[in-house]
Amino acid sequence: MSVAGGVENSVSNARLYGCQAWALFLRPKMQWECKPIREDNIRLFAERLPLYKYDTKRCLPHASYLINLGNPDKEKRAKSLDAFLDELRRCALLKIGLYNFHPGSGVGEISKEEACTNIAMSINAAHASLLAEGLNCPIILLENMAGQGKQVGGRFEELALVIEQVHDKTRVGVCLDTAHAFASGFDIRTKEGFESMMSDFDRCIGIQYLKGVHMNDSLTPLASNKDRHANIGSGEIGLPAFHCIMNDARFKGIPLVLETPAASWKIWQGEIQALYAAAEGKPPLVKRKRQTKTKGERKVNTQDGSEAMDRRGSETLGSK
Repeated sequence: MSVAGGVENSVSNARLYGCQAWALFLRPKMQWECKPIREDNIRLFAERLPLYKYDTKRCLPHASYLINLGNPDKEKRAKSLDAFLDELRRCALLKIGLYNFHPGSGVGEISKEEACTNIAMSINAAHASLLAEGLNCPIILLENMAGQGKQVGGRFEELALVIEQVHDKTRVGVCLDTAHAFASGFDIRTKEGFESMMSDFDRCIGIQYLKGVHMNDSLTPLASNKDRHANIGSGEIGLPAFHCIMNDARFKGIPLVLETPAASWKIWQGEIQALYAAAEGKPPLVKRKRQTKTKGERKVNTQDGSEAMDRRGSETLGSK
């Protein structure tokens, strides 16, 4: 959700789009420099929440794409940790309880297992730092990834390895991205396939760690290992997986984020309304024309050596 003019405007924009919850960036997503958050922005953010009957449990910020806590270079990892800490402090000041990030990678210089340890140790350091500052650290959510290159998170076992090494397990969780899961090899096009993925999630990680979802169709085929999002029902995944999510008690009460491309906010509104209809027990969404390319996206290079899609503010969010 756009924060142009101040973080408080993300609340107003969420209301405009008809969201029950929303996502945003708390820092520029592709640059290190960032101005401090102002007291008046914090105050206005808090004032607008009750105005629209929202609370911060419905807010799921996304970390900067530059952060790579798995980096073997201590200086570069420290720079990422500094940005990570700054974003967590912003969450604390805004009383936001969740925070989502891409785990990172070992940039091809160390094993994924070693990168997982670096990530976990960085999370431990962040928890300790905010505790020492008297701040309430949000629950830090690891996002599953598409399995591109040396990324950590293409397999649930990798996320489990990070969580295993985090000391305070009450402040760590997972954000499940449907497009990433499909690209990494989970065939969720049928109810049976979706249930198989969820069984793997519970076995490897534990369903208690599921704290958020990125609701994205995939522009690329199964097991492509490419992070390319499509609009709901217009990509390779199709509609059944999203109908499953909207009617599954395991997803009740957690934020469901749309990161789909859109040339107009009306596209997001339509997706949100259709997902709400599915949650009310209505038949699966009407299938849309298959997408072959996405609008409103561009490739950006991240610190872990992979590509990410800059969705130009498409972090609009619907919630169950």
